[in-house]
Amino acid sequence: MPFQQGSARTRQRTVLLVGIVVLLAGLVLAVVLASILTHGKPEGSPEMLKWKDRGTTKNLQEVILGRCYNYVMARRSELGDMDCLKIWESLKQAFIYKNPCNITPEDYQPLMELASHPVPCNKSLFWSKTNDLAHRYTKSNQNFFTLEDTLLGYMADRVSWCGDPSAPGINYESCPKRSECESNPVSVFWKLASKMFAETACGVVQVMLNGSIEAGAFKSSSIFGSIEIFNLNPDKVSAVRIWLMHDIGGPQSESCSGYSIKRLKGILEERNFQITCEDNYRPVQLLQCVHNPDHTDCRLCTSSKAAP
Repeated sequence: MPFQQGSARTRQRTVLLVGIVVLLAGLVLAVVLASILTHGKPEGSPEMLKWKDRGTTKNLQEVILGRCYNYVMARRSELGDMDCLKIWESLKQAFIYKNPCNITPEDYQPLMELASHPVPCNKSLFWSKTNDLAHRYTKSNQNFFTLEDTLLGYMADRVSWCGDPSAPGINYESCPKRSECESNPVSVFWKLASKMFAETACGVVQVMLNGSIEAGAFKSSSIFGSIEIFNLNPDKVSAVRIWLMHDIGGPQSESCSGYSIKRLKGILEERNFQITCEDNYRPVQLLQCVHNPDHTDCRLCTSSKAAP
């Protein structure tokens, strides 16, 4: 009888252990299934915010560092003591893990202090609606600098970036357009960089505008019209030269006597700048003629007209 009682107890323990093992296996299976059904996302992990513009440029760190080293080592070797790693870190800290609609100029202040450098007097070139032409000119005549020819502009040109409050803190899928929110990382960066570029300009400055635009060459809502023009320092800038360029064979919607240029001159005169305006500044027009050498606008006898 004692032997039979011991066997019964052993069977009970065995059944109990098997039941526990089955229960644990069921719990593990339930957890695995729940994980699969939720795509492996940890509970409470938020999704990346979705926007209408392209996301952060792939391999952004490598792009920024490569451009920085190329600029300070090859293009402007006198800036070789700048720390590109610190510059990258300061750019990253300006937006990583942040809501991309809540960026402030203060977020970029450390970057501006690390990467800004002076442009020689008489060499600053501003532009509006002449992006390609202005940069073809500075590439052929390296005595002039647009914002994109400075370290800050060179690193950021045609690059996009934005953060997100959720991991990994950088949104590579989408970033907000300016129409979605003005305080986005790229817009705030360019506004602040443009402001600083204008503040440091000295001597005679140049601005290249597009006279073939029907709506007018000067727009007060442009970066030049809303930021740069009002941050030129009359104590440092002696004169502003306007180069009003027209597309070769295209419409000549406005000349130096046009309505928007008169408005621009009025703003500059109120700020005590000397002003000249020149239709189709010949050295720039010759660049346009490289692609249209046989056009009548490109004959050697064609001369530009200067207006006070």
